[in-house]
Amino acid sequence: MNPSSRTDPAESTKKLLPLILATAIFMQMLDSTILNTSLPAIAKDLNESPLDMQNAIVSYVLTLAVFMPVSGFLSDKFGTKKVFIFSLVLFSLGSLFCSLSQNLTQLVVSRVVQGIGGSLMTPVGKLALIKTFPKKELLKAMNFAIIPALIGPVLGPLVGGYMVDYLSWHWIFLINIPIGLTGILLSLKFMPDYRSPIIDFDLKGFLIFAAASLLLSIALELFGNTAHMTPVLVVFLTGFLMLYFYYRHASRDNNPIFPLNLFQVRTFRVGLLGNLATRLGISSVPLLLPMMIQIAYGKSAVTSGWIVAPMALTAMFGKSAVIKILNKFGYRATLMTNTFVIGFLICCLAIPEIHSSIYWYVPIIAILGFFNSIQFTSMNSISIADLRQYHTSSGNSLVSVNQQLAIGFGIAFGLIVLKVFQGDVKLIHNEIHNAFRYTFLVVGILTILSGFIFRRLHFKDGDNMKSDGQ
Repeated sequence: MNPSSRTDPAESTKKLLPLILATAIFMQMLDSTILNTSLPAIAKDLNESPLDMQNAIVSYVLTLAVFMPVSGFLSDKFGTKKVFIFSLVLFSLGSLFCSLSQNLTQLVVSRVVQGIGGSLMTPVGKLALIKTFPKKELLKAMNFAIIPALIGPVLGPLVGGYMVDYLSWHWIFLINIPIGLTGILLSLKFMPDYRSPIIDFDLKGFLIFAAASLLLSIALELFGNTAHMTPVLVVFLTGFLMLYFYYRHASRDNNPIFPLNLFQVRTFRVGLLGNLATRLGISSVPLLLPMMIQIAYGKSAVTSGWIVAPMALTAMFGKSAVIKILNKFGYRATLMTNTFVIGFLICCLAIPEIHSSIYWYVPIIAILGFFNSIQFTSMNSISIADLRQYHTSSGNSLVSVNQQLAIGFGIAFGLIVLKVFQGDVKLIHNEIHNAFRYTFLVVGILTILSGFIFRRLHFKDGDNMKSDGQ
């Protein structure tokens, strides 16, 4: 296909392209959620503590964050078709390697391979969709492609639970392979091949920013796994030093990967910081709750999957209600109130005692899913509300990267807090369930405090977004 002009795509391409993207999104969302209920079983098989298994999740999330910014450049240079098929192959191979892993190190390396594929898969698929459909048809096509993003989190915990209990944990990764092969076969025939004649990528800026992200993430991992603070501080300070180097580079470069004047936009700054702070608390819950149900209550992976599933179901209702809520109350009031509610609900997870029924958690987690959905949609849309057209691409990319980093940091932070409480035998009365309860309290209070970040929004901020249906 001509790189510089957009020819009218064939009807078959327009029909099947949303399905191809849906395949990729479904595989990624299923994979992201299926692991949460399966970690205790994987840990047992690999002779690891379930509390040390966060690297299997964090490595994937951080790989997404590091490599997402390069997806647009690779598409422009090599074409959307080649890069998308390459990403599906890489993700499928990573899934195969995960299923064959004999220890935690092999699993983490395999998850990194998966993450590189995942970091290209969805952004490149969306780019092809945007270039194929005119604006009046784009929303309908995008909505169809994003349906699996809502279904995946519902099926993930349940499918993971049943596979672990009735087959083996290896199948939670092997299930990706037939889905990936379907996507590859459809892409070979129907994925359009868009390129750009103008290719300008800030490789130096990308490498510096990626190094900063990795070093800060490694520091957090070391903090949870070592008694010696000196190496942790060295890595942590080196990460911040790399951020300073990026600032110096971006202030001199004509086309940095993330322009510094993005941060002059107040709504972008608040959205980015709010995303990072609130997700620190929110991100750990889908991992901690299934782990607690299996470790503390001694229930099966299937049971923990059924307990967590309502969170994704009610998120769908939140998605449909968020526009009306934002139109009525505005972004400032919605985000402040919503963050406090989420924090309070996380604290409520600490109320049931070990002898309480585990089904006490179902209404809490169901309500939490509804408010989480409102939170994510509101934060993501306010972040790009006031960006100029020429900043939308880089701003949206940085929001995605920040989101993945926040999820990774949140999971690591939640497990670090859990380990601290687990080590204090007197405080928890030698009962692991109490360690989980105290962790939920800490995470919930942190989330409540993060709501004050949104006070910096003006009550009219985001008015230009209210009717967009985001």
